[in-house]
Amino acid sequence: MPTLDGTHAIVVGASRGLGRGVALSLSAAGASVLAIARSQAGLDELRAADPTIEVLAGDATDPDLAADALARHDPEVVAVVAGASPPLDPIHHQTWDTFSLNWQVDARLSFNWLQASLRRPLHPGSRVLLMSSGAAVAGSPLSGGYAGAKATIRFMAAYADEEARRDGLGIRVMSVLPKLTPATELGQAAVRAYAQRAGISEAQYAARFGAPVTPEIAGAAFVELAAGDLSDDVAYLLTGDAGLAPLSARG
Repeated sequence: MPTLDGTHAIVVGASRGLGRGVALSLSAAGASVLAIARSQAGLDELRAADPTIEVLAGDATDPDLAADALARHDPEVVAVVAGASPPLDPIHHQTWDTFSLNWQVDARLSFNWLQASLRRPLHPGSRVLLMSSGAAVAGSPLSGGYAGAKATIRFMAAYADEEARRDGLGIRVMSVLPKLTPATELGQAAVRAYAQRAGISEAQYAARFGAPVTPEIAGAAFVELAAGDLSDDVAYLLTGDAGLAPLSARG
């Protein structure tokens, strides 16, 4: 595993699922990790698993939290994994409030943390890693605006990376698009809903996506992007079979 000894990292959305795996993996690689999430109980469980991880409960959509946390922890790695669980209903069964949930949460908090990272700015050589979704490419007809919000996160990462280059900040910004996985609560609910819609079993539906993306696989991917040598790619597909692959390689 690449080493992050002496590195400070912030993981936003670290109390469960893939975010928890990212926090544990960054810490295992040697980083000093500040884990942020809404759920104090989830953070306490994370701290019990790794007492070296510092925790902070808060609303990641609050721009003041982003600025304060960056000033407090002075990180070289910022991993933004947090997001809301989307409503799983077809578009005509949703309201605008449910449809736009992931715009109000996922896209908003990613915008805030990107903006704070570039305005501070982070140290040269720092990396900002945003969790998008495979739905940003494939769509997700049962999750309202989720796919569009995640696609926008991918674009925001690309925009921020370009601006960091133009300003000579030495900061890299990338997005990671994991395939749908039953290894998280969010993924389990989606697999259940889509399997029912397709009239097949959950196992049959999940098999369409190959090996599941686990928290450990997501964590290893974020460590690779945080510590490894980087190409010019700014978006990466993440699968349980092949790990990270530049999205540009899909043609």
